[in-house]
Amino acid sequence: MYLEVSKLHKQFATDKGPVVALKDVNLRVEDGEFVCVVGASGSGKSTLLRLVAGLDVPTAGLIEVDSEPVTGPGADRGMVFQDYTLYPWMQVQKNVEFGLKLQGVDKKARREQASYYLEMVGLTQFAQALPKELSGGMKQRVAIARALTSRPKILLMDEPFGALDAQTKETMQQFLLELWEKTGTSILMITHDVREAVFLSQRIYVMTARPGTVQREIVVDLGRSRTKETRELPAFKAYQAEVIAELMA
Repeated sequence: MYLEVSKLHKQFATDKGPVVALKDVNLRVEDGEFVCVVGASGSGKSTLLRLVAGLDVPTAGLIEVDSEPVTGPGADRGMVFQDYTLYPWMQVQKNVEFGLKLQGVDKKARREQASYYLEMVGLTQFAQALPKELSGGMKQRVAIARALTSRPKILLMDEPFGALDAQTKETMQQFLLELWEKTGTSILMITHDVREAVFLSQRIYVMTARPGTVQREIVVDLGRSRTKETRELPAFKAYQAEVIAELMA
């Protein structure tokens, strides 16, 4: 098992007193699994991902990757945000290499690894371009390539396609599924888009409103290889209705 979250609790101090963002959250992501977390605004989804990434500290509870407690950021977890977080002054190749440079990987090795993942995401020909020369979907591919270059055990994604138009979003969802099948990387993704969660994941955790906790775990049995036709299946629509019903309960 690559990720296990046990009895996770997060409380923030505010001028009006303490606010409980997460309460008794339990979830897991198995080796090579794609899992989505859905919930309304304020359900603590992004807080949960920040805690798993090691960017914040839990008030209580335990987060483990491969049986090792998470105590801060680490190369075992790659992070992809909604807003790309690319360095605008760096060429695509240098953006993808950046994490490896911080880890002290030598120039030749990081160039080879970055080139490999740029080829995997279909952007080899844009290696020398600046981020401003890319479309939104292409920028997010660069961000994903950068996260994968460190070969993390699990990829954490926070609403990665939330800023994209509907058509680009569906294209990127298909791309992500194909990339997941190629790499076998475990993925934990936060989304408010129910249709997206059903299309991408093998399991869905539905979060309640604040304080956020897991209301239900739903297994999505649609096979690993999914296409645009998958969205039209009666089973797909049934899963979508099931998740929406849980969110409205």
